[in-house]
Amino acid sequence: MEFIKRVKSGKYRHYKGREYEVLGMALHSETLEEMVVYKPLYETPDIAPGTLWVRPAAMFLETVTTAQGEVQRFTPLQA
Repeated sequence: MEFIKRVKSGKYRHYKGREYEVLGMALHSETLEEMVVYKPLYETPDIAPGTLWVRPAAMFLETVTTAQGEVQRFTPLQA
């Protein structure tokens, strides 16, 4: 099975306004589902700094419905 890199590393903005850094992609060990590995670029009192998160690539790349209409869940930021 060839791994498809669909989400590039770099900074992204979530549709709610916060920024994140995508570190790369991974495969779920049981299902082989493509996952995006990322970290928040902000601090919160309830989550330790440097905590890594994963989200299915399909969800990371999908559009969501807001009061302003359909928008990308995450959009890449220019360097």
